[in-house]
Amino acid sequence: MSKKYSLGQLGDYEIKQLKVFKAVVECGGFSAAETQLNISRPTISIHIANLEARLNLTLCKRGRGGFALTDEGKVIYQQTQQLLDALEGFRNTINNLSSQPSGKLRVGMSDTFAIDPRGKFPEIIRAYGQEAPDVELTVDVEHMVDMERRVLNDELDIAFIPYHRKLEGIDYIHLFSDRCYFYTGRKNPLFDMPESRLDDSVINSTPVVHAGLKPHEEVYQQISRMNLTAISYHYETRIALILSGLYSSFLPESIALPYVQRGELKAIAPSSRYYTLGAAAISKKSAQPNRARSLFLQTVLDIHCQAGRNAPY
Repeated sequence: MSKKYSLGQLGDYEIKQLKVFKAVVECGGFSAAETQLNISRPTISIHIANLEARLNLTLCKRGRGGFALTDEGKVIYQQTQQLLDALEGFRNTINNLSSQPSGKLRVGMSDTFAIDPRGKFPEIIRAYGQEAPDVELTVDVEHMVDMERRVLNDELDIAFIPYHRKLEGIDYIHLFSDRCYFYTGRKNPLFDMPESRLDDSVINSTPVVHAGLKPHEEVYQQISRMNLTAISYHYETRIALILSGLYSSFLPESIALPYVQRGELKAIAPSSRYYTLGAAAISKKSAQPNRARSLFLQTVLDIHCQAGRNAPY
């Protein structure tokens, strides 16, 4: 006898269960979802068990073999994504009808951007908060490629990233530019090497850690012939690799400055080994109208009175 599937009315409790299920799938298991959901693993298990009973379906397998979705679970996950996206779209539409922005605004940032004084992020948040006190703001640090993808997929409203390429479907507000030099650590042989010996062959043969991204043309011209042996996207970990003495790398001058002042880092061949890296606020061109996002972008433009000018490459 075949199973009968009947869902009936969906209420707030069922929506909550579906949100828990979605988080478990995207985290890859119950334990990993605990932090994101801020609830215990037994509670997560109860939610999933109740959802399975409600649907009369087995959604996932869990045990010694690890977490895995069943075929039915894959279908329910896809439908859950569509349902929750539709609910979020409905809520945004209603919020946009009010006289004052409300709802949620999701912002992503590359590391160090939030506290870089040139980004003026605290000033942006203060001005925005005064104009839109009812908006629930979420700000996270993420990888640049992930932020581009999430902006295009409507999973982020705005992101602050190093400007390394121009993608169709994204609007860019250029904010400021960095001069990036080639740095080595005090324990690296290049550090004390006479400048007369620092020719291209020596520099290009030294092990280099890079961001692991497809670079814009100016960056490509600098790194294409170098000995790229390690990848680290975030500046903090890249600096640690440089300080080990095993690697050298390009860094924004402003990020490297404290280490240079302490004698821990040194720019190598600064007259020729450098490139320009911009910073931009990005948003999706074809996104649905969103007053909270529009006001935030206008706030960025107001705070950065020269924002919007072309990137310097």
